[in-house]
Amino acid sequence: MRRPVIAVMPVAAALILGAFLHAQQDGAATQAPADPMLKAMHDELERSRKLTVSNLEPPYFIQYILDEAENFNVSASLGGVISRRRDHIREPQVQVRVGNYQFDNTNYTGSGFNFGARYDLGRFPLDDSYPVLRRYFWLYTDSAYKSAIEALSRKRAALRNITQTDQLNDFAHAEPVQRIHEFQRFSINEEEWIGRVRALSAVFTKYPEVRNSGAEMEASSGGYILANSEGTEVREPENSVYLRVRAVAQAPDGMALRDAVTFHALDPGHMAPEPEMMRAVNAMGQNLTALAHAPKGEDYSGPVLFEGAAGAQLLAELLGSNLAMTRRPVSDGGRGGGGSTPSELEGRLGARVLPESFTVVDDPTQKEWRGRALFGSYDVDREGVVAKPLKIIEKGVLKNYLLTRQPVRGFEGSNGRARAPGPYGATTAMASNLFVSSSETMPSADLKKKLLELVQTRSKPYGIIVRKMDYPSTATIEEARRIMSAEQSNHPVSVPVLIYKVFPDGREELMRGLRFRGLNVKSLKDILAAGDDNSVFEYLDNGVPFALVGAGSYTAELSVIAPSLLIDDLDLHPMEEEQPKLPVVSPPDLTR
Repeated sequence: MRRPVIAVMPVAAALILGAFLHAQQDGAATQAPADPMLKAMHDELERSRKLTVSNLEPPYFIQYILDEAENFNVSASLGGVISRRRDHIREPQVQVRVGNYQFDNTNYTGSGFNFGARYDLGRFPLDDSYPVLRRYFWLYTDSAYKSAIEALSRKRAALRNITQTDQLNDFAHAEPVQRIHEFQRFSINEEEWIGRVRALSAVFTKYPEVRNSGAEMEASSGGYILANSEGTEVREPENSVYLRVRAVAQAPDGMALRDAVTFHALDPGHMAPEPEMMRAVNAMGQNLTALAHAPKGEDYSGPVLFEGAAGAQLLAELLGSNLAMTRRPVSDGGRGGGGSTPSELEGRLGARVLPESFTVVDDPTQKEWRGRALFGSYDVDREGVVAKPLKIIEKGVLKNYLLTRQPVRGFEGSNGRARAPGPYGATTAMASNLFVSSSETMPSADLKKKLLELVQTRSKPYGIIVRKMDYPSTATIEEARRIMSAEQSNHPVSVPVLIYKVFPDGREELMRGLRFRGLNVKSLKDILAAGDDNSVFEYLDNGVPFALVGAGSYTAELSVIAPSLLIDDLDLHPMEEEQPKLPVVSPPDLTR
């Protein structure tokens, strides 16, 4: 089987294959390694980093990451199971850098494309057979090396007639790390969880206004194994469980109304008890029923109180998605021809972005808070950098960004926030456990009083309270596109789900069909007051707008701990779009 492969490979691959065969012969009499995966990674790295091929630049950095997980998921609707599945997944990522730390094949719009041969390897092997693993890493490395050589050549050609205004390095050095932790054995009572998901989905048989609903649960146990040519070897466990219940109701005018509730934990044994889940799902059914009969909101400009979890959701969306800096890649048309949407905090280092009383710390090392396990904790990131606490905002002033090993203006090294694969040969920085606090707070009950004082002072008929945002959003892709198009912003904010008018006498009225206009990270400077409460908001971030559920290939677990917030002068306006028609036939009676 090897001979036809050699026939279609260039010299580089043939030399690699020869070295591979020699290594196999030398090691034939040795005992099986204690950890075949790390052994295969280590041995192939040692061989590949010494590669020299005539007229081709050798790799200066090679990294292997293998994501491994055992998953169990089940979904149900109206008490009936829709699907159940159990998987064992191994997904490799091989990175080869050619050139040097100052200038290499990454940070170019062609980086990440496979210019090399696509060997039909199929799925990565599930067995820990050392010879098989070595063969797969060899072929993946060969393909990545040829792609890196081609990308570097094209990048140089793209820059040939361009004067670079910045001299940022393409990659930062990092100290080698050795962190080996055992993966937890996957254990779950499947029938118990199937019954729970079925029961939670059946709740909506009591709510005829709900047109569509479902419950889904996924438990995952595993982690990632990392080895690179600098000497870093990491085995980092990653375990998570979520149970998400979603539903859509329809108002008499056809407006679709969505809501969702999600429970997270690091393992099935620490999930919320079933009675708590039942209460939350029933509350969601009641909220959707009320929304279906609520009046449409109208234009509003004035103070808004983000109460409880809504405050943490808002900060997760505005801060969490803007604390990471990205580089604009070199393109064939010149520098800056592509790349991720720039952060709204780019260039704001040293500027005030929150009131002076506020401090923001990202701390992946904190495992729990007030007896509750935190969802965003980890020890080492996906570039082999040890995670440490990071003070991001101090006295309202932006002091730091979330950084990877890709240098950005003003920062050369990583602070251990590489949490997902990124574009153009880079990784994506994400927060972990984001603590937002204020040295000046008031009892959360007094925030509503302060809101009403502002309403009275400004002679407004009512104020606004938001108790829940649609973040992460359960909207369809088409809905998300319409919101982004309507806002004409690179960073639109998700819509409020539970939003209330509050009148001067304290009376509240639920509304529907409103979205914010112009709400962005700059609005946080207009926070008037923070409550003495703190809500823990947990979610899976996938790096897409609104953290849209189901979008993106990779997710990272995040926790945001933050107080209620009263913000001055925000604008809301009605959603203006065509609504779907109501069903012609009334729904069946599902309570019998």
